Parts: sequence; C-alpha cells; structure tokens
Amino acid sequence: MNEIYKAIGLLRSGEVVGIPTETVYGLGASIYSESGLNKIFHTKERPFFNPLIVHVSDIEMAKSLASDWCEIRETLAQAFWPGPMTIIAPKNEKVSDLITAAHSTVGLRCPNNEITLELIKKSNLPLAAPSANKFKRVSPVAATHVKEELGEDVFVLDGGECQVGIESTIIDVVGETIKIYRPGTITPEEIKKSLNHLNLKNLSVEFFSSPVAPGQLKEHYKPKIPVVVKNDLTYKAQSGEFVWLMEEDPYLVARNLYANFRKAEKEIFSKIIVLVDEKYTNDDRYVGILNRLEKAAK
Repeated sequence: MNEIYKAIGLLRSGEVVGIPTETVYGLGASIYSESGLNKIFHTKERPFFNPLIVHVSDIEMAKSLASDWCEIRETLAQAFWPGPMTIIAPKNEKVSDLITAAHSTVGLRCPNNEITLELIKKSNLPLAAPSANKFKRVSPVAATHVKEELGEDVFVLDGGECQVGIESTIIDVVGETIKIYRPGTITPEEIKKSLNHLNLKNLSVEFFSSPVAPGQLKEHYKPKIPVVVKNDLTYKAQSGEFVWLMEEDPYLVARNLYANFRKAEKEIFSKIIVLVDEKYTNDDRYVGILNRLEKAAK
C-alpha cells in the first residue's frame, strides 16, 4: 500500500514510475504532466514520432479522453477489458499531442493488473506508459528487468512476472472494419465473436500498419545478441548458441519469449536460435509471437 502512495507522489511531481501489467512492464507518467511525458522519451531514448498508449482504470475514464466512443469500441472494451487490447479512438483536448505524436487519435487500454489499476484509481491519473526499456530493446516482463534496463533511479512497483508476456493487440475501428495495427494474443476470430450480437453486415477484421500505433518499426524487441529463426526442429546447438524450441502452447510461448531473450543475454550466449514449427505460420494464435520474432531478427 505504501508503495502505491509513493508512486502517486512521484507521478504528481512529474516523475516516471515502472508499472506492472499483464503484458509487459510499462514506464508510466501522468498524462497531465509535460515533464513526466518528456521524461518517458528521455529515459527510454525514444523518438517523439512514436506515440504512447494511455492506461486507464475503466471504460468511463477511457471515454473521458475520447471525442468519439462508438458502439463497436464500447463492445470491444466490455469484452476485453481489463486485458491486453489497446483501442484507438479520436482524442479530446485532455490528451497532449506529445502522447499521440501529434495525431488526432489516442490508444487507450485498461490493463489487467490489480496494482496498476489501484494506482490509476487512487491517483485519478490516466497514465501514458510504453514498455519500460530502452527504445527497440527487449520488453521487460519482471521488475528486475526494468532496473537492469533503466537503472536503480527508476522507482518500480513490483507486480511479479507478467502473465501474457507480449504487448497488447492494438485495434482501430473504421466503419465496420476492425484494423489490427499490432497483433498480440487476441485473435481476429475472438474479436469477431465478441461483436456477433451487433449483427454487423459488413464486419471485417484485418491487419494493417499505421503510424498512430506504436510497434510499427521493422526492427524492434531486439536483444543485444542476434536472433535467428529456423524451421528445422532437429537443429542442434552449435558453440555459444542458445537454442529454444517453441512450445506447442502459444500462450506459454508468449509468456516465455522476452524472458528467454534476456536469459540468453545474461548467460553470455553469442546467438539466439528459435526453432519454429512451420504449422504455426497458419495459426492466428501465433501471429503476435511471429511478429515479435520477425522484428527481433532484423
């Protein structure tokens, strides 16, 4: 409890705080603090063209930051929040252009983590929070990772290990088209199913790229050593190689992905070899994982 109040004090004074979520740890600042927002970019060495996601405690807080909140957004929030979905919406005047990279929309998410939800509720501060790591680096999935990456000066609320392990699915709503800008662990089929009762005649869920969402760069999520993806499941490790045969369970793979990257770094391997069964390329549950591997291997 005292840790929560310490975090609130830091946020109100324009500082950044490491916050746990079910996806990865975030580096949070109050959306109303220009110094806090600037500190996010400075601490992460992140370019200002890359927008930040705003974390809220509930749907009402999200709606208070949006200039439009349609029935489809409401339905998706009801279905997937708290949880690993970020919903893009037109922003209102409460949301700084610094957060959105001067775009007219903002990414909103209600994380499924009791500590961070309590922090947002008690402070009544929506929190801008990208992942708590240096720009393009591996996202942290434990409090110790944040300290190792950003230094001891950053205060971190310890919420244990992240249960999802990769970043949220980012979606936008354009008419009756759901645009997935960043794949995560929520599949197109799950999105469609959640909207069934609306009886939308022209509903489609498609993958797109857009500068209004983070995670769009070709190189991202990179460890300090090279990553190589192979489809040869019988491959044997060579000297200095960390070899990981991806598990059959995609949710377990997502949870282990960044932890394995960091483990390989720490144990001074020279290369990470990820063995991927080709059948996973046709399984929507692996789209987010393969997206992260592709960017890490660039």
